[in-house]
Amino acid sequence: MGSTFGGIEIAKRALFSQQTALSTTGHNIANANTKGYSRQVVNFTAAAPLEAPSFTRSTTPGQLGQGVEFDSIKRVREAFLDHQFYNENKELGNWSVRKDALEKLEAITNEPSDTGIRQVIENFWNSWQVFSKEPENTTARAALKESALAMTDSFNHTATQLNELRNDITENIRVKVKESNTILTQIARLNGEIFRVEGLGNDANDLSDQRDLLVDQLSSIVNVTVEKSAGGYNVKMGSVMLVEGNEVATNFAETPPASGSGSSTGTTGLTFDDAYKNGDLKSGEVFGMIESRETYLASYQFQMDSMVKALAEGTVKITMPAGSVLPSKLPAGTVLNGVTYTGTEVLTDSQRVLKADTELSVKGLNGIHGLGYSMENPPTAGIPFFTMKAGATEFTAASLTLNPDIISNVSKLVASSRVMTDSAGNIVKDSDGKETLVKGNNTIALLASDLRNMKVDFDPLSTGIPILTNGTFDEFFRAIVGQLGVQSQEADRQATNQKILAEQVDSRRQSVSGVSTDEEMANMIKFQHAYNAAARAMTTYDEMLDKIINSMGVVGR
Repeated sequence: MGSTFGGIEIAKRALFSQQTALSTTGHNIANANTKGYSRQVVNFTAAAPLEAPSFTRSTTPGQLGQGVEFDSIKRVREAFLDHQFYNENKELGNWSVRKDALEKLEAITNEPSDTGIRQVIENFWNSWQVFSKEPENTTARAALKESALAMTDSFNHTATQLNELRNDITENIRVKVKESNTILTQIARLNGEIFRVEGLGNDANDLSDQRDLLVDQLSSIVNVTVEKSAGGYNVKMGSVMLVEGNEVATNFAETPPASGSGSSTGTTGLTFDDAYKNGDLKSGEVFGMIESRETYLASYQFQMDSMVKALAEGTVKITMPAGSVLPSKLPAGTVLNGVTYTGTEVLTDSQRVLKADTELSVKGLNGIHGLGYSMENPPTAGIPFFTMKAGATEFTAASLTLNPDIISNVSKLVASSRVMTDSAGNIVKDSDGKETLVKGNNTIALLASDLRNMKVDFDPLSTGIPILTNGTFDEFFRAIVGQLGVQSQEADRQATNQKILAEQVDSRRQSVSGVSTDEEMANMIKFQHAYNAAARAMTTYDEMLDKIINSMGVVGR
């Protein structure tokens, strides 16, 4: 036989259970727009039925139900979709960063345009063309000097911008080091909290959501894999364990300066650069940053430096016309009649005068400029057109500069390759042994102007690294810009595709774990009616007991 007060207990359980469901529904609605929140559901279960004791069977037919109970509040989450999201999110972070870096490189290059480096180089060649027509004109010389300064300044400025972009990327990596370490610490702390709560038999739903949100954020920064263990999440990057239980197994350390060696100090410190080199860092924003710095940016810097080096001292073949008079000392690296000169050998007067058109191999514009004579009195052999800034050891976009002597005295600009000779082809000298310049000659200016169309060796060491090993300067620069455009287009395509894939996976995840306010409102009405019905049952039981307690046994009073 059931208890007299059993109905009240059943109604009470129903009230408590439906009230819990209403509270959970309210919690879901309140967090409908909370990032990383997973909707929660109350797991209802029938209470254990009441059966009267007996040797053989119950004294009453069947078992008497005892209403409803809730044994847990679970969050709705699908781990498979989480792992899918991590995989797509790391690639999204990687290509988004690459796209951004390439867009900045395109802005630095500013091509095609009327104000980019290519136009400045074009103006430089045009100035040589004008100068060749008026080699004695001071205005033409000044214009050539200014166009050369504009070109070297443009190369220097580009090199500065590239260096600043490199520094910005490196600084962003340092920021990601701190951000990643903070996330790892929080994940480890949450592992400990969740372990404590679940050890008491409860479900740490909100704490688990916070942990999953942190892993989402980390998956955008580096490639991570997550394994669930008794102690919580074990987070790895490649073969490196980052978080194990409530302990951070590996911290990230900042990369030491270039002058240093090895990783930063610390027993568990791992630099992103080291992880990139050993293959554990394979994707994510940091991977994209390092790839942009070490691949795109380094390649563009190298190509620009290769072009500048070839312009100043790249090997080219030229033809000096008959009647030209070579300086007594040829520029270093000049090849004449199969002999390579170092710049110290002294030619005889008979060797200096060319009886016929002669092919020479010279080192870039500096080599061409060194084959002629200045406008000074007496004329002197041409000096190097380009020099390097103080402290530099080779020609680069950052070190290239116009020779300071030319800046201060445009008479040192070389146009003529001839000094006075007699009818027999002998050099004419005055009583002091000085030579006289043939001022109207423009051989050197024409050769310098024609350098724009000459095939230049951009890869003297045969490394195969320059984008174009042999070609004109215009072809080389066009190849650089074309490669940059293709790389940027590909990065944009990959970033767009990855964004779509990541959003699709996240949309599927939200369809499972996200809060639908319409669904929650329907649940609220359902639980409200159930609560009201349970309350009505409680009132009914109360009235029944009132009749028994207060109205029975009063006959005859």
